[in-house]
Amino acid sequence: MPGQPAPRRTVLKGAALAGAAGLGLAACSTESKLGHAQNPTPTAPVELGAADAIPVGGAKLYREQRLVVSCPAEGVYKAFSAQCTHAGCLLEKLEGTIGDCPCHGSRFDVTTGQAVQGPATVPLPEVPVRADGGRLVAGPNT
Repeated sequence: MPGQPAPRRTVLKGAALAGAAGLGLAACSTESKLGHAQNPTPTAPVELGAADAIPVGGAKLYREQRLVVSCPAEGVYKAFSAQCTHAGCLLEKLEGTIGDCPCHGSRFDVTTGQAVQGPATVPLPEVPVRADGGRLVAGPNT
């Protein structure tokens, strides 16, 4: 009926839907620098394993450590956070040197960290990595 106030139930449903929609927009923001990652990079040195496990020109995903490491030249390594900068999801797989995010389809060049397909627009954060005695160690030097 025109001029009648909306029933309380209708008002509450609308408020709940608006709040849920707002949360969805926040989770899918392309402006996120770190997504939902609380600690996207190691805060202490983390051993990743044998350096020769990564072929020259290739890359390897270390899901447990949330890192991806590439080897652009013999003895040279580059590491990046493996958490998508769009919503913080962990990269699922590598196709060559392209990392795929399963959540919304973002793709990253894991040799540079750059987003090559959105919705992510922010590059993956770089992480220090070094070879030490034939083993890769990522994170800050101590």
